[in-house]
Amino acid sequence: MSDWLDDQLAAHIRTAEGAEQLLPRVREIGDMLIDAFDRGGTLYTFGNGGSAADAQHFTGEVIGHYRRDRRPLPAVSLTTDATVSTCIANDYAFEDVFSRQVEALTGPGDVVAAFTTSGRSANIVQGLEAARRKGATTLLFAGGDGGPSLALADHALLAPSAETPRIQELHTFLLHALSEILDAWAAGEELV
Repeated sequence: MSDWLDDQLAAHIRTAEGAEQLLPRVREIGDMLIDAFDRGGTLYTFGNGGSAADAQHFTGEVIGHYRRDRRPLPAVSLTTDATVSTCIANDYAFEDVFSRQVEALTGPGDVVAAFTTSGRSANIVQGLEAARRKGATTLLFAGGDGGPSLALADHALLAPSAETPRIQELHTFLLHALSEILDAWAAGEELV
């Protein structure tokens, strides 16, 4: 067991060290999100399974707060309404779960963020396609090469790994880094 755990920790550390190349993009994306909120936009997030949890986590940090007492920022997770999701999946198809919601709710000035490990799930791809049609800015949190979702992303943060646990671990770091940027801005503080 300890060899397995040592291997897991080593893989986590390698992925985390590889994330250094993403740090300039994190700041750019933070600035993009600030600009969207400053202009009255809303952040919409979605994902499947553990990535749905990451989407909800990011939404919670944005609406609530990360580390500062500050005003709430507008964000919606499209994974939280079981009635809507199952209605769309039943009446249309599971592939349409996010695209129908994006089509109904988003528009220019909004940001649509998809969390995915592979970037290949049909409902993720269709959700990003719908966001593009609606004129929203698209943000992709993925791993590896980003799959077909990458071509639909205006901004992307790709974890340097093809392993689901490593990708999701890094997504947590990235959403926390963005939360810090947004938190400071909304509280009127400047990050050094």
